[in-house]
Amino acid sequence: MTYPQFPPNFLFGTATSAFQIEGSPAADGKGKSIWDVFTHTPGKVRNGENADIACDTYLNSERDLTLMAELGLNAYRFSVSWSRVLPKGRGQVNQRGLDYYRRLVDLLLPRNITPFITLFHWDTPQALQELCGGFAGRDMANYFADYSEVVVKALGDRAKNWITLNEPWEHSAFGHLLGDHAPGHHNPWEYFRAAHYQLLGHGLALERIRAASPDAHVGLTLSLTPIYPSTSNPKDLAAAKVANQFFNDFFLDAVFKGKYPNPLWKQIGIARPKVGADDMKIISRPIDFLGVNYYSREFARAAWYVPFLRAWVDEVQVNDREQIINGQQYTNFGREVYAPAFYETLIHLKNEYGNPRMYITENGASFTDVLENGKVHDPLRIAFLESYMEAAAQAIRDGVNLHGYFIWSLMDNFEWREGFSKRFGLVYVDHATQERIIKDSGYWVAEMIRTQGCVK
Repeated sequence: MTYPQFPPNFLFGTATSAFQIEGSPAADGKGKSIWDVFTHTPGKVRNGENADIACDTYLNSERDLTLMAELGLNAYRFSVSWSRVLPKGRGQVNQRGLDYYRRLVDLLLPRNITPFITLFHWDTPQALQELCGGFAGRDMANYFADYSEVVVKALGDRAKNWITLNEPWEHSAFGHLLGDHAPGHHNPWEYFRAAHYQLLGHGLALERIRAASPDAHVGLTLSLTPIYPSTSNPKDLAAAKVANQFFNDFFLDAVFKGKYPNPLWKQIGIARPKVGADDMKIISRPIDFLGVNYYSREFARAAWYVPFLRAWVDEVQVNDREQIINGQQYTNFGREVYAPAFYETLIHLKNEYGNPRMYITENGASFTDVLENGKVHDPLRIAFLESYMEAAAQAIRDGVNLHGYFIWSLMDNFEWREGFSKRFGLVYVDHATQERIIKDSGYWVAEMIRTQGCVK
């Protein structure tokens, strides 16, 4: 068997987030996050599940680091729980919480696993949600910069790779517009404020991180979902353009061009957030790398009745099973498996945004995994990873400045509003017993890594 081949010194890792794996929501002085509150609100999460235990990694991190070493991984992307470090989101530092992340880094380094640390993966401290509305309030950008400085001062002698934000579109849209994620609001004005103030927080934190650790490498992670027109009709072409700006260019243009894109910016009119005189200069401070989270493409058509966008993004009917529609494979999350769009996205970043240094900070798929006789056979995930990683390898051969690939996820975890119903991991987790079992896809990844530079 041949495997996708990558350049020397390429990073192969997996990604997780604190809320999805740590558990122990009140241990050692941790404060509440908006997700602690949301998951304990009836009707918000499938089957009434919560992340109070999740993968129990706060109490036992080392067993999963052993699995990473067995898989041959040389990088790990994880996030810090803001309210574990600052229980109120500001002010007094909880040293016990901070020491947990110090120990985690100290366990990674002897295993030759490079830490990539995400500072915000959606778990806003509940105290700041109550104080200023979370990222829907401008003050939150400064609180985020303060918190970032605390963490980097503590860990910057050990960790050099920092991601300020994870997927600001998702936190803004699902949390403040659609209400499917914490804090569960439905407000288009809040959506655009949260998007802008997250970006402002990123820019402010960038400066503070570099002051605290001059040799730090700092970036942010954006989810990129390329939007294709449903038809060749000019109205659908225009709708796809605006939808792309809403999902992707709003954040990319702000960071790399120092402006928000038109016609979207014009169309949102009264929903536009208040942009301070220096905001765009702060937001567009040069980053060291861009993290790309990629899952699938979408299709848009003209829809006059959709406020602001005048576009509708078509949805696939999700039936909790992987399915084939019109000859195309879909995951049990309703996401199309189509690697060429991934390649096209990377080429677009090269051509449109100056070919920044990039890492794939998330890419993976949820399928129906069944434990049988102590094994998990997941051929669809292997096929997914093979096609997407080959697309990334081809993009590198075509000049894309890509240096690492973090698979989502290391292990099956708490999948936000879906609870434990969706499994993305290379490692199967029995959440009742916390038993871990490497899936066939995990062994495929290990062999792929082992063969780098060996396949002729």
